[in-house]
Amino acid sequence: MAITVTEAAAFLHLHRYAALSTISGAGPQSAVVGIALTGDFEILFDTLTSTRKYANLRANPSAALLVWTGQATLQLEGDAREIAGAELEQRREVYFAKFPDGRERAAWPGIAYFAFQTRWLRFSDFSLDPPRIEELRLP
Repeated sequence: MAITVTEAAAFLHLHRYAALSTISGAGPQSAVVGIALTGDFEILFDTLTSTRKYANLRANPSAALLVWTGQATLQLEGDAREIAGAELEQRREVYFAKFPDGRERAAWPGIAYFAFQTRWLRFSDFSLDPPRIEELRLP
């Protein structure tokens, strides 16, 4: 049985943070970001325009996220795009529902929001015998 988007979403909803990996000219870089999942399986996060991850994503939107609990992990690969304007207004409430303090950060100079669209994911749970390891490609 393969993991479903519904199962992956349930796992993501249990978590507030993920490790985000981006690519720079010098190689990969990782940082922890607060995440919120939309109803259409996009993962929202914010950052400052002064960060390395912001510069990296503007130059190359390919990224990976890792969420974990104990021996269970969800790896996601996809593209992150900056959102603004009407789209941001529609989606930001999802982020604020998970991170109420995000309303205060919204007034910070240089705050930016991204929507991560998953292309591939792998769920692994090594606490099971045999381990559960399943992948899913998304359109």
